[in-house]
Amino acid sequence: MNDRIKKLRNLMKERGIKAYIIPTYDPHQSEYLADHYKTRVWISGFTGSAGTVIVTEDKAILWTDGRYFIQAEKELEGSEIQLFKIGIPGFPTYMEWLRDNLNDGDALGFDGKVFPQSDVKRLEEEMGQKRIRFIDEYDLIGELWTDRPPAPKSKAFVHDVKYTGKTAKEKIEEVRIAMEKKGVDYFLLGSLDDIAWLYNIRGRDVACNPVVISYALISKYEAWLFVDEDKLDDEVKTHLKENGIAVDGYDKVIDYVKGINEGNKVFLDPSRINRWLYKGVPVGCEIVEGTNITTKLKGIKNSTEIENQKKAYIKDGVALVKFLYWLDNNIGKINITEVSAAEKLEEFRRKQEGFIEPSFDTIAAYKENGAMMHYKAEEGKSNYELKKEGMFLVDSGGQYLDGTTDITRTIILGDITEEEKKDFTLTLKGHINLIDARFLYGATGSNLDVLARYPLWQEGIDYKSGTGHGIGFLLNVHEGPHRISTIPNNVILEKGMVVTIEPGVYRAEKYGIRIENVAVVVEDIETDSGQFMKFETISYCPIDLEGIDVDMLTEKERKWLNDYHEKVYEKLSPFLNEEEKEWLKEETRSI
Repeated sequence: MNDRIKKLRNLMKERGIKAYIIPTYDPHQSEYLADHYKTRVWISGFTGSAGTVIVTEDKAILWTDGRYFIQAEKELEGSEIQLFKIGIPGFPTYMEWLRDNLNDGDALGFDGKVFPQSDVKRLEEEMGQKRIRFIDEYDLIGELWTDRPPAPKSKAFVHDVKYTGKTAKEKIEEVRIAMEKKGVDYFLLGSLDDIAWLYNIRGRDVACNPVVISYALISKYEAWLFVDEDKLDDEVKTHLKENGIAVDGYDKVIDYVKGINEGNKVFLDPSRINRWLYKGVPVGCEIVEGTNITTKLKGIKNSTEIENQKKAYIKDGVALVKFLYWLDNNIGKINITEVSAAEKLEEFRRKQEGFIEPSFDTIAAYKENGAMMHYKAEEGKSNYELKKEGMFLVDSGGQYLDGTTDITRTIILGDITEEEKKDFTLTLKGHINLIDARFLYGATGSNLDVLARYPLWQEGIDYKSGTGHGIGFLLNVHEGPHRISTIPNNVILEKGMVVTIEPGVYRAEKYGIRIENVAVVVEDIETDSGQFMKFETISYCPIDLEGIDVDMLTEKERKWLNDYHEKVYEKLSPFLNEEEKEWLKEETRSI
């Protein structure tokens, strides 16, 4: 890594660049990247899904968040790169650091084809009166990365209306109605999950995220998809044509954008459009900025999507129970590692109808590895053998034709300490406190987040992550616009939104605990005070009773757990053999 940084500095000097930003972005600002775009991983060795590196002539710094502090410290060992912890007092943001360390007239470099316009605007605001020049035309890492993986070339496929509930033509019309309300003539779309949802196509360009690398442009009368046409077979081409969608090459998008006539209004989301494309909008056009129109439409699932999603969670729950039964019967008898356990779980998922791939890299974390929220076991790096002791955290999910799943269970493999049992029970109490809540319509995820944290806060414990996120429908496992977090969010939790609820306790060098279920927002009672809402749980898998101190639970909490376990058995047992049924009956017994 130090040698790569040295070579980068030489290139920076040649181009007159004082500081160069390497973010975690592809041209579409995706959360998870195809290998071709993992420039930050290449320059730093840090493999987490979020982070920014800045290199100057004498400094190299990585910024990342609380999910990755432990992981980053380990992966940066031996390099000159310093770790700056996002959200921790004493560590400036990377933009604040640039403001304080660059001088008037200095040049700041970044690759404009991946850097979002919103970040450029924030940089401009942060620099204030400083006359900092932005140089955005160079992909310096690409110039150095000689064995860079090629851009993905996977085939696209149609996501049938029996799953989606609406045709692409119907969705485009909904978008045009929203465009008319906003008074805009064009909608420029760069986010891959939005494009896949809008046009009812999926692909395999990004591991675990069934999207097609592409751009889209919608006008009052036309719709375009800009994509490598080699990815489209006859079925997809026919589907696009029938739904009024014209196709052109991926890089042709800039020509269409530059060709928009002056006087038109172009709507875009600056956080999901790169600097290169933003600059392509003609000066004579008015740019109207806001969250992508498709984001909220996609975030509120229709009845067909919800029913399909429920089916996917039944299949997923069956795979999980079969895995847990296998683990319980083989731990201590055969060699089982974090890696082999994750592979076995995927094997059970692959036997389920409609399974395509995992929805993210499985987090299979034993003992202290569980304290790293986004830990990934790897052969030859970190791969504990499981023993009949301690706790094993498994956070996993699948992509099915009928939905995307995400669920976490912390499994008790043997004896645990009183501290571990207490923390497990506190996590469960936080989970129940939120997932069993009734709340007034108009509440946001940031209004409700404290419900999950409250039992933990009473013991002086917190977790450095959000409590929940939206989930796509055969799309990205993390989806907006809603989330449950301490970070302010003004998105109202609407009927049909699907969200995770996943509090946890993470003790560095000791263990991690997380209990995650997925729920859909539904209407509850209506009174003089207004319409109340609640969560309907749609994920089913036993919560390990061996981790619970029953005396710490209230009567209401015990009832919730017993009722939940009754549903787990009722919904999953028809798909199990007799031995698995008996095992599940014991795991879901009343307490």
